[in-house]
Amino acid sequence: MAQTDTKEISYEDLKALVGKSQNLFLVDVRTQEEIDKGRIPGSVHIPVDTVDAALAMTPEDFKAKYGVAKPQLDAPEVVFHCQMGRRGATATNKASELGYVNARNYTGGYKEWSEKGGK
Repeated sequence: MAQTDTKEISYEDLKALVGKSQNLFLVDVRTQEEIDKGRIPGSVHIPVDTVDAALAMTPEDFKAKYGVAKPQLDAPEVVFHCQMGRRGATATNKASELGYVNARNYTGGYKEWSEKGGK
């Protein structure tokens, strides 16, 4: 099986989208313990080991569980992140395999976001 190149997004690009883009679907794939210490505003918590199941849900079930609309497969800005990039890449690859053509990984993760003072 061919290794897919994970699409990535930088801190600067993500910062420009957070709070400004209606299309941004930002997924935090970290554990609840990590999220309790801080999170990127507007992110949706879907732990990395449940990303497959979450993205396979019907739009109705997804909204009921996560409180937000499930993104379309061609949604322009679907971004995954974790603490430092690895789990985010795993989740991004899963989403790509499920047909999310614009899925990207924020490689800096919450670690970089908080170090750079992202609010």
